[in-house]
Amino acid sequence: MAGTVAVGSDSSVRWITGFLDSPSRAAEAFWQAATGSGLSPRRGPGGEFATLLPGGGDAYLRVQVVGDDGPARAHLDLHVERVAAQARRVVGLGAVVVHDEDDLVVLRSPTGLLFCLVAWHGEAVRPEPVSWPGGRSLVDQWCLDIPAASFEAEADFWAAVTGWARRSGSRPEFDFLVRPDGMPLRLLLQRTGDAASGMHPDLASDDRHAEVARHEGLGASVVRVAESWTTLQDPVGRHYCVTDRNPATGGLG
Repeated sequence: MAGTVAVGSDSSVRWITGFLDSPSRAAEAFWQAATGSGLSPRRGPGGEFATLLPGGGDAYLRVQVVGDDGPARAHLDLHVERVAAQARRVVGLGAVVVHDEDDLVVLRSPTGLLFCLVAWHGEAVRPEPVSWPGGRSLVDQWCLDIPAASFEAEADFWAAVTGWARRSGSRPEFDFLVRPDGMPLRLLLQRTGDAASGMHPDLASDDRHAEVARHEGLGASVVRVAESWTTLQDPVGRHYCVTDRNPATGGLG
């Protein structure tokens, strides 16, 4: 059964949405097929926004055509009850406001990660994994790729923003934040040797090799194979991972 978010009254983040930002719509059909989602009517002045609609539960993945020629990337929307008040709190933690309009505030983290605070509209039910011939899969994690020199301060920032406890991961380069039960995305924090920060989505899967082959058939290409995950590139060049995490339990820890 899909999970319902169990959030205490002192929690600031009520829901979390992963955004796939692309220079064109070229990868939207890929992500629809990869996640087994429908596509909502387009929104925005130029039709730049759309939601990936799951078969059940509340939506938590969206696509956006960005108005530049930069690389495909990703960002997070944090859904909160009082956007303006939360924006003031987050700025006090070290974020910088990039754009502010009504119930949307775009901010930049201390290492430059873009994210948004948006109004919560009662989203509470995490979608179930999608079944395929090779097993089940689900986008269940958003990885924040952080330069090692800035990692401690940035990791502490995200723990404070979300109110979620920070824990050590399964490998030295990883930490994670303990999300509330039913929250659709876990936040993985990765120390990298890169000069700039970034974000990417991760899918949990019952059979990683079968899932990777399915994605290759949809137009993705393999970048790297590790012990428990495979890094791929989607049709517009965005990196993401297919992991051995259990898609049914969501790996809340």
